[in-house]
Amino acid sequence: MNKIKRFMGAMVVVASLTVAIPDRADAQCAMCTLTAENATENGNTQGKGLNKGILFLLAIPYLATAGVGLLWYKRYRGKKTVNVDDDPIVLN
Repeated sequence: MNKIKRFMGAMVVVASLTVAIPDRADAQCAMCTLTAENATENGNTQGKGLNKGILFLLAIPYLATAGVGLLWYKRYRGKKTVNVDDDPIVLN
């Protein structure tokens, strides 16, 4: 349980830093993305940043879902314990 609290604390810190540090974001349509990809071939670095941003936005939902699934699994998995009586076994 201590590891989960530490993990959740780290996630709160990362989320707080992400919200606290503003960054400029531009929306791109499919044609603009294609133009940006072609611009990287000519040495333009803005297209590389755009591509990294797209991959980042693509990965976040999967990572969030995996994190929730892991926490759910850790929290609700059943501990399989067998209660064995100390009574002797009588075969007759």
